[in-house]
Amino acid sequence: MADLESILGYTANLMSDIDKKLMIVLKDGRTLIGCLRSVDQFANLVLQDTIERIHVGKKYGDIPRGLFLIRGDNVAILGELDDKRDLAELQEVSIEDILDAQREEQLRKDEETKIRNQAMLERGLQPHGDIGSEDI
Repeated sequence: MADLESILGYTANLMSDIDKKLMIVLKDGRTLIGCLRSVDQFANLVLQDTIERIHVGKKYGDIPRGLFLIRGDNVAILGELDDKRDLAELQEVSIEDILDAQREEQLRKDEETKIRNQAMLERGLQPHGDIGSEDI
């Protein structure tokens, strides 16, 4: 087994997480939860029974995604999940409700950005763009 770990290098630590439930945050901001089934030398991950969890305030909704392959360089952070502890203060809502809440939150953020950029222009400053999902 030592030879395998030396070949895999930095992904060797993930070998101990095989068959464990992990939460993974991607660089684009999405949160995925699933059972780790495979990892390779590039830190590409295969998750089984994957769900995409959307958080808005103290509410969350889960969208079933099934088997999911994640390219290693898209992972921002990952860790083992403890469902009982992690959901203690959150309220689960339907997929439709969480998607509506997510849309409303995004519209609110867009409006705030528009107002801030307008205020900067009025002061003679060049607004710098916020990094959105379309920029990643």
